[in-house]
Amino acid sequence: MNNVLPFFIAIPLAAAFFIPMVSVALKWAPDLLANVVMAVLAAMAFLTIGQAGIYHLGGWGAHLGIDLRLDGLTTLMLIVIDSIGLAMAIFSVQYMTRYTSKLRYYSIFLCLIAGLNGIVLTGDLFSIYIFMEIVAISSYALVAFGCEHDELEAAFKYAVLGTVASAFILIGIALLYAMLGTLNLADMAVQLAAGGMNRPLTAALGLFLCGFGLKAALIPFHAWLPDAHPSAPAPVSALLSGVVIKTAGIYVLSRLVFNVFSVQLVPGLLSILLLLGVVSMIVGGLLAIGQWDMKRLLAYSSISQIGYIVMGLGLGTPLGLTGALFHMLNHSVFKSLLFLNAGAVEYATGSRDLRHLGGLSRRMPFTANMTLLGSMAISGIPPLNGFWSKLIIVLACIESGRPWLALAAVAMSLVTLVAVLKMQKNAFYDEAKPAAARATEVPRLMRLAMLLLAVFCFVLALLVLTGFRSPYLIAPAVHALGAWAGTAVGGGLGI
Repeated sequence: MNNVLPFFIAIPLAAAFFIPMVSVALKWAPDLLANVVMAVLAAMAFLTIGQAGIYHLGGWGAHLGIDLRLDGLTTLMLIVIDSIGLAMAIFSVQYMTRYTSKLRYYSIFLCLIAGLNGIVLTGDLFSIYIFMEIVAISSYALVAFGCEHDELEAAFKYAVLGTVASAFILIGIALLYAMLGTLNLADMAVQLAAGGMNRPLTAALGLFLCGFGLKAALIPFHAWLPDAHPSAPAPVSALLSGVVIKTAGIYVLSRLVFNVFSVQLVPGLLSILLLLGVVSMIVGGLLAIGQWDMKRLLAYSSISQIGYIVMGLGLGTPLGLTGALFHMLNHSVFKSLLFLNAGAVEYATGSRDLRHLGGLSRRMPFTANMTLLGSMAISGIPPLNGFWSKLIIVLACIESGRPWLALAAVAMSLVTLVAVLKMQKNAFYDEAKPAAARATEVPRLMRLAMLLLAVFCFVLALLVLTGFRSPYLIAPAVHALGAWAGTAVGGGLGI
């Protein structure tokens, strides 16, 4: 399996450059090639289950070259990226006909996928930075793809704050290299475990918290997200919320905190994560209630759900990490589904404003049912997947002696339910407004993409049957962060 790892990056990059070459003569080529590539990548991602290893690019050793590393957490992230990416490619076939240039869209889309795969596979910090910039530039372009005033403004704000985040991260990388003489994650973990922390290393960690906090849109680093998500095309919004903020933000931050710096070296580190998670969970949920734009409501809800994930990580216990990673997987599915639902509503009515909709349950019954299912999942209604991951996080809070955090998590789940019920009532069950009067159900491929994600909401709930404390796919990912070994140092880096 090690020899396959470079193809997770090479295939989408090659397709991104190949699509423009054939699209002039074959108008259907971008749709077909993008979906075939994503189907191949998704199949390859599932084939990595149970596999582990290292691939040395160019045959160079770990100290001189670039490593691609595969462990349980890498497998989980590859499945998230490429499965959600496949659903977005299917949805885009008919949805993107209303935009300017499909071939450019798919080229940028595949560059984004290549960058995301690169982030989770690479074993050195500078390569993570390079792939993160590929993701960032692709994301800026996709947010602005509509070329209208709102899209361009949102993309500009996203680019400015993304550049600030990248600057923080790059300065942190420079400090690490100056102190340790290496950027290989495994080597850094060994050196830090032996030599401990000093002021430059502490400063680097602080810069990483700020930089990756911006990438993950944690409060107070969230200002770009409420504009970027609503402005982007629906499949891009789903990728941003379901995949990008988790991969470029949460994933890298977890690797650094648990595999490199280690919570033993920085005793207050988990408390910082806990605080960021709780504040994001509460503030994001409360802000979602006041929104009337469907996608903006879902964007603020994303901040709240990311708060759940970071709070679970901040607990630092095996059960907390299990809940955090399980919720990260679940959120990628039901939030992507909800953004596609919002996109379907906009596609059919030309509006996302809840005050201008209503009566869509009769005109768009499939979309209405899919939205209801996604709303139940994100609110933690049993037996859907969101219930189980939230339950694990709540139990982890109680187990760690923090019952007030468990109470806050339950309360914010109710707040989320209020927000999505507001969306349901105004969009689908109120009296129809003019914008919704002539709406019809969206095309079949768009419905197929929504159906795939809806099925996953049920399938992922079954993971708890394999073990409540060690669900299938999640347990190896938690082990990669070092939780089962009782130490965070080098837990997932083959040390």
